[in-house]
Amino acid sequence: HLKFLLHTHLLYDMEVGRDFINTPPVKTVRFGDTVVNTLAKLKQGDTSDYEMIKHQLSDPDIKRLPWLGRTQAVVDEYLAFLSNLVSAQTVHLRPCLKMVFPTVCPFQMYVDLPRIFEHCHQALQMIARYVPSTSRFLMPILTENFPFVQKSPRTLECYVHNLLRITVYVPALRKDVLELIVSKMLALDVSAPRSEIEEVESSGEQDQGGKAHDDFLFDMDEDEDSAVTSPTGLHSSAMLHPVAERLDTLMGVLLAFVKDMCHVNGSLDTEKAKALYRDLVGVFDRLVLPTHASCHVQYYMFYLCSFRLGLAEAFLDHLWKLLQNPSQPPITRQASASYMGSFLARAKFLPVATVKACLDLLVSWLHLYIDSQDSGLKAFCDVSLHGPFYAACQAVFYTLIFRHKAILEGSMKAGLDYLQRLNLERIVMCRLNPLKVCLPAVTNMFAAITRKYQLVFCYTIMERNNRCVLPVVRSSVGGDSLSTNTNPLDTFFPFDPYLLKRSRKLFESIYQVWEEPSDCALDVRSKDVRKAPAEDEDDFLHGQTPQGDMVMGGTPGSYEAHLASPSSMGSPPIAFLQRRF
Repeated sequence: HLKFLLHTHLLYDMEVGRDFINTPPVKTVRFGDTVVNTLAKLKQGDTSDYEMIKHQLSDPDIKRLPWLGRTQAVVDEYLAFLSNLVSAQTVHLRPCLKMVFPTVCPFQMYVDLPRIFEHCHQALQMIARYVPSTSRFLMPILTENFPFVQKSPRTLECYVHNLLRITVYVPALRKDVLELIVSKMLALDVSAPRSEIEEVESSGEQDQGGKAHDDFLFDMDEDEDSAVTSPTGLHSSAMLHPVAERLDTLMGVLLAFVKDMCHVNGSLDTEKAKALYRDLVGVFDRLVLPTHASCHVQYYMFYLCSFRLGLAEAFLDHLWKLLQNPSQPPITRQASASYMGSFLARAKFLPVATVKACLDLLVSWLHLYIDSQDSGLKAFCDVSLHGPFYAACQAVFYTLIFRHKAILEGSMKAGLDYLQRLNLERIVMCRLNPLKVCLPAVTNMFAAITRKYQLVFCYTIMERNNRCVLPVVRSSVGGDSLSTNTNPLDTFFPFDPYLLKRSRKLFESIYQVWEEPSDCALDVRSKDVRKAPAEDEDDFLHGQTPQGDMVMGGTPGSYEAHLASPSSMGSPPIAFLQRRF
């Protein structure tokens, strides 16, 4: 191994005249003679210069050879040395891995980053080829070296890009790497609420070159490469909100990876897409689904499912099984219903047949639930007891608001017959009273649409509910105040409009925007039974999902109780009608 080091230093000596200007200051050592002469003397029995070299190289203050950025000859020799070292002495595997893939920050000194990254990946591929256990030692290093989320978009982009590239030649790491990346992105996502992003982007008052947002949680440590322009372009399309800008950059990298992994020469590879789906849905279950009120990260599933109908139906089937499974926690079942309803409403690539099949499942389950509960001792409106039921009701109402036009297109008579067979009136009129729990914007629009087509008349129930909701007195420093909770389910719709400017372009052709029906809108305004904030032109739910600090009044059961309610509460299983991939 010493011979490899000496030979590498020989090549290094040859480069000194070319590279010393660009080389950072290091501790200098003095050899007794040139490496060639030292080796020649060693063969003749003169070990003095050789021992001097050994002693000096063993000095712990001597830094490793800066091989990155050197000529190809030095890189090749260094890689050869590494391959011999890790294959002969695996005890050196971890130090070698830490050296090959350090934090991204030291790379700022290099101009030719693609070449530097290429050399790092060459070294990792070589080590992985010689040492099968590389993946087990590499993942903790990748996690440990992940840059802080307050680093610049460029730094995060480089690191995430290289993490994803590693998964191409070390596929055993793909699931863990995706989980690491998504966890970091979720930290950004939940720290940038939708309302905050909209406010910053609409104000246009931020100085993009300054520090106008020091009050943001993750804008504390902007590092030196923040001015470097990303390959994706960060000027005219940059987000003004600093956290949203980082998230937009990372979403672009992740979505590009998803597309590349599923396509070969521009065509979808079904088997590769299915394999990636299994990894990503596992990450979704562990990280995304339990995260409340994330705005953007979950869209990686939306994008993946748009590649083929089979993927979308598999995702819906997965959500459905979680919803109707009594062994799942109620909060998980409610979140699954929210995802299912939002996906059915917003995924433009879903055909009407798939939407109707899912509505049939949801409505059938609701009717069975009513059969098992409506005549019992617990047949009253209580979110803590019937949370999954109310979430499923809201998913049905929300889906019909967006999809009723598509269902009625082609044949109005056939569409109306289908909607009448759903027997929505029984759901609305049941003693569990779902209209009292669902969001006001959803119930108002659902009532307007069902009234127009004479499916259900909801306004009598809504008016009675409105009279029964009593304000709750809250004490505060400024005095007592009255408030009511308009969101007892703590609902959010995960596929509400996507706000990140650059990555949003990928969803323009596959996302169903809200198109308000003019006649129903008039009914909603004239029958404004449940007061709601002003509507946005892009989405009728704009501003309708409180953040959870409002007090519940009128509905029996506490606001937080559904988090610990019995998970076995009335859940008749219904099998999903599987479609072939």
